[in-house]
Amino acid sequence: MDWIKSTLESTPEIALFVCLALGFALGRVKIWKISLGGVAGTLIVAIFLGMVADIELNDQVKTIAFALFIFTLGYISGPTFFASLNRKSLRYATFTGIEVVSVLAITAAAVLIMNLDVGTAAGLLAGGATESAAVGTATDAIGRLDLSASEIATLQANVGTAYSISYICGLITIVLLSSQFFPLMMRVNLREEAAKLWAKLGGATDDATAAPAAPPIVGREYLVSAAAGRTVAELQSDLGEATVEEVSRGGAAVKVEPGTRLAQGDKVLLVGRRESLVGAAAHVGTEVNLDESMGMSLDLADVVVTRKGYKASTLGDIRRDFEDERQGVFLQRITRGDHELPVQPKTLIQRGDTLRLAGAARDMQRAVPMIGFRIDPKVTFDMVFIAVGVVLGFLIGMLVWTVGTIPLTLGTGGGCLLAGLLFGWIRSKRPTFGQYDSGAADVIKTLGLATFICAVGLSSGPQAVALVKEFGIGLPIAGVCMTAIPAFISLFVAWKVMKLPAPLTLGAVTGQQCSTPGVTAVQGAAGNATPLMAYTIVYAFSNVVLPLLGPIVVAMAHAIG
Repeated sequence: MDWIKSTLESTPEIALFVCLALGFALGRVKIWKISLGGVAGTLIVAIFLGMVADIELNDQVKTIAFALFIFTLGYISGPTFFASLNRKSLRYATFTGIEVVSVLAITAAAVLIMNLDVGTAAGLLAGGATESAAVGTATDAIGRLDLSASEIATLQANVGTAYSISYICGLITIVLLSSQFFPLMMRVNLREEAAKLWAKLGGATDDATAAPAAPPIVGREYLVSAAAGRTVAELQSDLGEATVEEVSRGGAAVKVEPGTRLAQGDKVLLVGRRESLVGAAAHVGTEVNLDESMGMSLDLADVVVTRKGYKASTLGDIRRDFEDERQGVFLQRITRGDHELPVQPKTLIQRGDTLRLAGAARDMQRAVPMIGFRIDPKVTFDMVFIAVGVVLGFLIGMLVWTVGTIPLTLGTGGGCLLAGLLFGWIRSKRPTFGQYDSGAADVIKTLGLATFICAVGLSSGPQAVALVKEFGIGLPIAGVCMTAIPAFISLFVAWKVMKLPAPLTLGAVTGQQCSTPGVTAVQGAAGNATPLMAYTIVYAFSNVVLPLLGPIVVAMAHAIG
């Protein structure tokens, strides 16, 4: 045991990865429908490890890790955040406003009632709002207070301990409220309401979480009989979401154009959505085995919506307005930030969304430039652009405004977040540079935050027991209130004032706290992805605003404490 302790103390890099391994393993453990997640699990493991060993990660490691995380968070959120600043989406910012006002008011009350120190107050807010990024911005702000080094170290340690307690309480609260108690209070069957909304959006009533047993885009070859004498355009109008890609007559290829007239005995290759080809034989002729000479490979592409002058529109409107231009191109997936949206006619497509398209190469070459920029799968990380952005973030974070005796600064966290937003927005406007693959971004974001949280937890360990003894049951109660009060207010506003459908109401409530476990639980209860349509918009606002509360809560607690 002594050997393990001395090894961890002398080589903190080993301690870091021990915490990451055990923390992410702990984060996977599910109790009922709730799991902590890797970051919270890492914090808990690090706190306990910090209690038994004197381990300290280098400050530069902690700063770099958090800077990479917060810049990436802003970079990925930037296009969605700015795209949401429109008449259709801006009303959802109300829920972020409710969250901000509520958590600041509750924190102020807790400081006055429980006499919380600055660090504990900041950790309480970050955990109750389930916003890990606020830990970093608050810790950085505390480091700039006019206090001794030992006082600053104690306050920064209290941030992590208070966060871990209130986060667990907040996570359990938001999952139970959003997926179980709120539907009962609303007196609705969430699954039925979600099915109705799904059908209203233009979707089938089947469970949208089920995986398809067959690919959605297929190719079939037919021997022309019923379609003899008809043009390609006439046939395609009968088939719906299917196109004539190839025509063979007497073994020779025929040029496919809208006015091409089909003849008895022609072989045609139809490509389209599976449901559109069911019953196609009645319009064309007998289905035959696919001739290898007519075989065709579909081109797949992820395309970012960057069309100049584009305004947010529903998928149904886009399909109607670009009926001819989209011929032969099929939409398979819509991704906004880290979340996949339902592919339904009334789904709102915003600038910065990523579309997965499939179709013949010639059709893709025509359609992709009209939509935006095709992501190059060979490029995952534009190091030059990203590194320059992080440098700018550090420089912004160095700016300090002194109000009275309180230094106000965005710090590394706020500076890198704003730089990330700016560079993400630039990327959406000029997508030929600055590519940041979503997979690479997810790794950087997760590893950066987990490393920073681990450093906070290791330094929090020695003070954890004392902090819990000092405030006792008050911290968990305050953590529950920090989550529950804004959730109840938003439920009333969404359900009674805005008259949103139940799935969108619950999606907005979880989105204001950026609670992925919460919306996952709601999706499971709803049976489809409709809650994500509100969640992604509110998430975009809260993901930008909540991390900026770190310096604000530090200044507020310092002033009134």
